Amino acid sequence: MMDSRYIAMWSGPRNISTAMMRSWENRADTIVVDEPFYAHYLANTEYEHPAKQDIIAHYENDWRKVAQQLIAPLPDGISIYYQKHMTHHVLPHMEKDWMLNVTNCFLIREPRRVLLSFSKVIPNPTIEQTGLPQQVELFEFVHHQTGQVPPVLSAKDVLVNPRGALTTLCEAINIPFDEAMLLWRAGKRDSDGIWAKHWYKSVEASTEFMFYQDDNTPIPEHLGDILAECDDLYQQLEQYRLLK
Repeated sequence: MMDSRYIAMWSGPRNISTAMMRSWENRADTIVVDEPFYAHYLANTEYEHPAKQDIIAHYENDWRKVAQQLIAPLPDGISIYYQKHMTHHVLPHMEKDWMLNVTNCFLIREPRRVLLSFSKVIPNPTIEQTGLPQQVELFEFVHHQTGQVPPVLSAKDVLVNPRGALTTLCEAINIPFDEAMLLWRAGKRDSDGIWAKHWYKSVEASTEFMFYQDDNTPIPEHLGDILAECDDLYQQLEQYRLLK
């Protein structure tokens, strides 16, 4: 157990979280898990998501059992357990103490780009659906409980310079960088959630992180207020962004 590393990467939706999971899974020393609290989230909210009932039926709904699985001993030959988490899946009634047994990292993306992506699918997202309030709350919990500033990784930095950003992240959490994190084979993964067929088409076609491109598309006027809220929350995290 002392040689094992458990990495919880906390992201909001419409980020590069699945590509990041691909990157870590391509290491020979690593196994991954895809949004382990998703079934509990769906079972305890009114949101309608594709394959909702199938997800609830297929995965563990008890968040306490899931949390125990996330800190369980690793298989022989595996030293890293990379966990892709969605911040909005952590509901108010869920205790957070299990997080003190893992290395918590935070993946952030510019709110304007998040909302532009959201507006194509969900015309009027709530602030909670962005995951930003929960991300700030989880960051503050870890910061307060450990006395340490957890690593904050910018999606833009990863896309602009994958090698540099991932090397900096690995240094921050005291894990050697692995070249295998930069390229992976295209296709599906057994580790993907059963929701992959609804969301992962572009990632399944990918073999590396997509190159960052500027997007000057104007934000819809009706999203102006929520963008201002999101920007305030984002700045609370962005100030701690890892820099090479």
